[in-house]
Amino acid sequence: MRMPTFSRTATSDTDETTARVPVQTRRDDEPTTQTITKPRPTSTVTPPTETERSRPITVGRPVTPAEPVTASAKPVTAEPARVRRPRASGLATVGLIVSIAGIALVLSGPLAGWGIGVAGLGLLLSVAGLSATRKQHVAGKGDAMIGIAVSIGAIVLGVLALNGQLSWLGTDTQPATNLREWLDAQFANRF
Repeated sequence: MRMPTFSRTATSDTDETTARVPVQTRRDDEPTTQTITKPRPTSTVTPPTETERSRPITVGRPVTPAEPVTASAKPVTAEPARVRRPRASGLATVGLIVSIAGIALVLSGPLAGWGIGVAGLGLLLSVAGLSATRKQHVAGKGDAMIGIAVSIGAIVLGVLALNGQLSWLGTDTQPATNLREWLDAQFANRF
C-alpha cells in the first residue's frame, strides 16, 4: 500500500511540474479560517457479500471447504510491549541504612568502636550498591552516594573520638546525658 505524499508542487496528469504558488500575506479584513471542500474519490473496492461477512476469519493456514472449522481456533492478539521499569538497588538501600546506624553508634559515645565497624560495613555495601547501579534499569545511585558519604563521616568521627581528639565525644562520655543537662541549663528559666 502506498502512503500518500503531499508535495509542495502541483503536478498534472502528464507528470509535468507546474509553477509554484507564492505565499500571500494575510490581511486583517479577510477571515482567518476557510472551509475547503474536496470531492471524495470514488472507490473501486466492492463491499463484501453477505456470505463473506458471515465467514469466520482465521489466522494461520487457510481452511478448505471440506475441512470443518473447529472452535479451538483462537484468534491471535498482539501482546503489549513490556516496559521494564527501573528498580532500586537493594545493596544501595541497605548500605545507606547500615551507614546511618554506624553514625548513630559513633555519636552515642561508648559504642564508637562498634560504630566504626558498622560504618565500614555500610561503606562496603554502598560501594557495591553504586557498582550495581551501572546496570541498565537499576536506580539508587543517590542512595549509594549518600551511604558512602555518611559511612566515611562516621568512620572519621569514630577514629577521632577513639583517639581523644574530640572532647565532646569519647568512650568515657555520655553525650545524651550531657546534652540533656545542657538543654536544661539553657531553657530552665524560659519555661
